[in-house]
Amino acid sequence: MQIAILGRQAGISIAELEALFGAEKITAVEDYAAIINSDQPLPQARLGGTMKSATIIKRLENMDLSEAFVHLQEFLPEHFMYLPKGKLQFGVSVYGFKAQRDWLLKRMLVLKKVIKKTGQSVRIIENKSETLESAQILYNKLTSKLGCELLLVAVGNDIIIAQTTAVQDIDDYAKRDFGRPMRDAFAGMLPPKLAQIMINLAVGEYGQFSDLSSQILDEDKIDPENSKNQDLRSKISILDPFCGTGVVLQEALLMGYGAYGTDLAEKMVDYSTGNLQWLSSNFQLSASNFKIEQADATTYQWDPSKIQDLNSKIYIVCETYLGTPLSALLDRAKLNEIRHQVDSIAEGFLKNIAKQIPKGTRLTIALPAWHIGSNKFYHLPLLDQLSKLGYNRLEFVHATKSDLVYHRTDQIVARELTILEKN
Repeated sequence: MQIAILGRQAGISIAELEALFGAEKITAVEDYAAIINSDQPLPQARLGGTMKSATIIKRLENMDLSEAFVHLQEFLPEHFMYLPKGKLQFGVSVYGFKAQRDWLLKRMLVLKKVIKKTGQSVRIIENKSETLESAQILYNKLTSKLGCELLLVAVGNDIIIAQTTAVQDIDDYAKRDFGRPMRDAFAGMLPPKLAQIMINLAVGEYGQFSDLSSQILDEDKIDPENSKNQDLRSKISILDPFCGTGVVLQEALLMGYGAYGTDLAEKMVDYSTGNLQWLSSNFQLSASNFKIEQADATTYQWDPSKIQDLNSKIYIVCETYLGTPLSALLDRAKLNEIRHQVDSIAEGFLKNIAKQIPKGTRLTIALPAWHIGSNKFYHLPLLDQLSKLGYNRLEFVHATKSDLVYHRTDQIVARELTILEKN
């Protein structure tokens, strides 16, 4: 059994897991975690919404946090019995509990003494809060052979003990976001994490076939010339008809998929091309596995054979035009002008592509929604017309439609993640 520590917007995080593993294998734990019924470690590198992934070791029934730390004193000597020679880096994070930093430190010092009595050299990683940050786990190598982060997760009256197997690599995300040579703040910057989530929401369980799913971003393991990897890549292509600076295409390539992008603006075509060429050289990927063209998404006839075998599966993942960037909410009349313009473009695109994709094709589209206060949003009219346009809007067991609005409290324009299936 595995457990995922969810990101800032838990509903989006758990929807991503549900898409990949199926609702029946997911059990939500409040708004901070999800249990996944799987024997295999989670493919952390491709999960944009999961902060940490861990393997469940045991469940302590009817136990509070103090009792759990006492239990660890008995449990750790056996757990660390087969460690290799060297100094252990050891930390603990607690979820679903309030715990003072000093209180945690005292208990960690007790555990340090217990471990040292076994003859194992150990260094504890001190908590700044209840949970260790991603940077602490990465830089102290807590997922290595001589590293260990244990999670104590409240599940009702019980506590799950799990050991972290992977954590989001903040340095790699920063490189893929801020390290790209072509960026355009005015056009909007889709975070790589969100692009990953959007791809996973579209591809779903089919994407679990790839043995690259647990290896992406591991430059020592990816072999662009490996024929097996090439065969896996040929099974899925991601089409982004509003590719912008190429973030969705970038993440698709890193997942081992083909990438086909178009954009109305010649500048964006140049930006995407430059960014994907940079990606290919920096992440040892094939430079021949993507195609970018200038095109109007409301009229263009795409030709997937330009990038992949015609027998491959095509998924559409994109962020449509979000309208004018706003730093403050406009009056309703001006907002309606922007809303009408954006809605017209999105509707034109959906009508156009509906004629070109087979029944059952899945799409993940980020549409604009405007935050009008009190956690309320102003949505596009086309969301009420999807069946007339030829689509079913997919829903999730563990997340509602309102959970899938990606936003920050200081933002006016949010992204409404809309997962569709051609009917």
